[in-house]
Amino acid sequence: MSGSPNVDVAVIGSCMIDMICYTPRIPTPGETLCGTSFELGNGGKGANQCVAAAKLGARCALVAALGNDVFGLKYLEHLKGAGIDVKHVKLSEERHSGIAQITVTENGENCIVIVPGSNSLLCMEDVKRADDVLLKSKVVVFQLETPVTTTVQALKYLKSKGKCTTILNAAPASSELPLEAYILSDIFCVNEIEAGQLAGHIVTDFDSAKKAVAFFKSVGCKTVIITLGEKGIVYSDSTGNPVHLPVRKITPVDSTGAGDAFVGALAYYISRQPDLPFKDQIQRSAHIATESVLNRGTQSSYPTKEQLPKELFDS
Repeated sequence: MSGSPNVDVAVIGSCMIDMICYTPRIPTPGETLCGTSFELGNGGKGANQCVAAAKLGARCALVAALGNDVFGLKYLEHLKGAGIDVKHVKLSEERHSGIAQITVTENGENCIVIVPGSNSLLCMEDVKRADDVLLKSKVVVFQLETPVTTTVQALKYLKSKGKCTTILNAAPASSELPLEAYILSDIFCVNEIEAGQLAGHIVTDFDSAKKAVAFFKSVGCKTVIITLGEKGIVYSDSTGNPVHLPVRKITPVDSTGAGDAFVGALAYYISRQPDLPFKDQIQRSAHIATESVLNRGTQSSYPTKEQLPKELFDS
């Protein structure tokens, strides 16, 4: 372990091959709709968040599982090209690489179907094999596109052995999410749909988000972030009541992966600018996520540090 470099952000999570269809609108059940264009891209919440942080200048490592197929091999080279430590990304002979079928409408809305494939094989043994990077990471990020049991076990492991800040992006929302996941994560982050599914009521605005925050705090969360799209962000840390932060008003081009851009940026700021007030870390992360919505694609839409205003990186 002594020979391994220090890592700013490690991500334990998913890789997906994005198959993106651009259409005028979401088709209704049973309807065949003629799309306008198609793109093949790199996605998966785990890899997205890792790439987003790396593009901002964080030293990143990914713990994940790809299929040993043409998609997986190509994805691995892409991650290397992004400067990400991939020595703990395994190639599986048992399952194909994960796939995401994404439909994006003319107004930037999207709907997604995922087939986890090799992502479902990520296990605690993979996490322990990666302790040379995980136990040196400043921030470790999780999502729910890999087995929930692995996520909870890894959170326990890092809580007992590591000194990192953990972020659980509970997406997609899982009815099987155990109480330990809420308690063990340092930062619990969801969007309005996931917040509603987990808290048991519809979340659309500040008032309903406050109610969801109260629920998450009641089950053991320390810090909660709920993203509301164009309606802003609601957060509550261990010191105060829920706070509502507005976001820039824009005309969206493609919102796919914007939540992952936010989480990756937040991991960057916590690891590289830890003295920045939490409110500022969130606001700057939201600015970067909004920037991604102005471009098509997922990881390809994420801005680099050089493409962003310099004041976003001032202390």
